[in-house]
Amino acid sequence: MVNELRAVEWVGDGLRLIDQTVLPGRFEHLDVRDTGTLVDAIRRLVVRGAPALGVAGAFGVVIAMIEAERQGWDDAERDAAVERIRTARPTAVNLAAGIDRVVPFVPKGVEAVVAEAQKLLDEDVLGNRAIGKAGADWILARAGKRPLRVLTHCNTGALATAGWGTAFGVIRELSELGALEVVYADETRPLLQGSRLTAWELEQVGIPYLVQADGAAASTILRGLVDVAIIGADRIAANGDTANKIGSVGVALACADAGIPFMVAAPWSTIDLSTPSGAGIPIEERPGDEVLAWAGNPVAPEGARGFNPAFDVVPARLVTALVTETGVLEVSEGVTPRD
Repeated sequence: MVNELRAVEWVGDGLRLIDQTVLPGRFEHLDVRDTGTLVDAIRRLVVRGAPALGVAGAFGVVIAMIEAERQGWDDAERDAAVERIRTARPTAVNLAAGIDRVVPFVPKGVEAVVAEAQKLLDEDVLGNRAIGKAGADWILARAGKRPLRVLTHCNTGALATAGWGTAFGVIRELSELGALEVVYADETRPLLQGSRLTAWELEQVGIPYLVQADGAAASTILRGLVDVAIIGADRIAANGDTANKIGSVGVALACADAGIPFMVAAPWSTIDLSTPSGAGIPIEERPGDEVLAWAGNPVAPEGARGFNPAFDVVPARLVTALVTETGVLEVSEGVTPRD
């Protein structure tokens, strides 16, 4: 069952990852025991989702420590390996935050770093449950108990976290309360993380859903088929500007026009108070080939060039509510993380 999934798990001498590049066709694990393999796994989206990346980064420090001892590296070489993990994906702030959380424990040895990384993992699971409850309570206080139609964009479930989910956790809480009718799951470019991963997780827990093209989302909202949109985040600036998977801006604009809530659900660690606004959030650009071909088969003319930003930034004025494990901030009303 999906509530038993562990996208990231320490297995004694290495990191075990669910390989999210082969879902839903196959369920496989990738065992990681060196930093090069971990960096490659992060870049290829074997492991992805801001909270899961934070946990992977924390355990990545352990891998670098063990590899340094095995290879005879000095401290500078070990630290350079950790830095390669830190910069493997630039937009998700949790990756660096997870590393920073455990680095002070390095002088105490491998066991101390493993313990702190595991503590981070356990905290994420508990935090996700709190996010789910706070988000669902906020929605139901405004929408009533009637079955709701929810739209979500990208994947924010157990596969993207240490367990349970952020935006997906809110959806699961609504479902458990009997307040959910259906979920519209955007397919989500790049790599169709909504249709491949979110739909798979919804299937596992028996929540009714419809997969739709990203281009259909705004129309679905404006036709009155959606009551609330709930997304996750990879980085949230101090003013509430939110970076999430490409296509999130279109969902937010449609919600604003339709007058329905647009909720962002993320752990507090995703908030980057050192970045004043979304203008300072780096936007990862992935290889253009990802939009020019699928499964190795061209879907564009030979010689075409691809533009493939992985994220966009939703302005704070379009974010109705930001829910973290600490509660709900009504961002569009001027209540922001820096307050």
